[in-house]
Amino acid sequence: MTARGLRLPTGKLLKLPAALGRVNRACSTFQTFAEVLRLPTRQMTKLVFPLQELQRQLTPDSRLDLHVKTFDPSLEDISKAESVFTATGRNRIEYLSSAVRLDHAPDLPHPEVCFIGRSNVGKSSLIKALFSLAPEVEVRVSKKPGHTKKMNFFKVGKYFTLVDMPGYGYRAPEDFVDMVETYLKERRNLMRTFLLVDSVVGIQKTDSIAIGMCEEFALPYVMVLTKIDKSSRGHLLKQVLQIQKFVDTETQGCFPQLFPISSVTYSGIHLLRCFIANITGNLKTDGL
Repeated sequence: MTARGLRLPTGKLLKLPAALGRVNRACSTFQTFAEVLRLPTRQMTKLVFPLQELQRQLTPDSRLDLHVKTFDPSLEDISKAESVFTATGRNRIEYLSSAVRLDHAPDLPHPEVCFIGRSNVGKSSLIKALFSLAPEVEVRVSKKPGHTKKMNFFKVGKYFTLVDMPGYGYRAPEDFVDMVETYLKERRNLMRTFLLVDSVVGIQKTDSIAIGMCEEFALPYVMVLTKIDKSSRGHLLKQVLQIQKFVDTETQGCFPQLFPISSVTYSGIHLLRCFIANITGNLKTDGL
């Protein structure tokens, strides 16, 4: 069963994965925004604004279900945000330290964002993709779920700190709740929590752990949908619409716009960089 409002016939949906694979392999080589801007318009939209591209497949009445214009920066804004994530002599991007307790975490004055999600959701892969313009930064990515056992802190120049949190669910650290709950509740410079959801399977019961914490502590958070390259267009649209409905009806602190991401093709990465630069006060756009 496909998503409500889909216009694509079943035959075309079956042909999409192979076609998407060819585009994805091409997109995966485009890491700088200057290269992205040289792409044909349709391909650039797919890479930079994947939610808008998905919206094209919906009938007009169901397009209102997706908040694609809530954060709507210009291409110039997105290009400016790239400089925040680009390592230079004056903008050092580096791994700082790891901690299992908040009182062991580095005490920095910069704004902070954290990434949290269940084991094997692709959290470390996403962070590695965000830092692709700083290739010297070591972000450990393991094929085995539950690899991240500590809070890992990365300093992004003078701009902000990014925290890779341990995964919950399978092979989560025994003290996961105490570690993460204390951090979310007491970290004063935490600006936004990014909650990763596997777009292939949607929101799972284990995700209620992180959602519950964010809601209980009245924290502003964002849902990032990972692995969008692993689904057919029809299945992805169905999941996106279901998750959007959940955000609209079951959450209070979640940002209304979803951020579909592929760490393989870099689809959505540039927009997410721009959003992070914006909320940490390092880029002023009309998008928020």
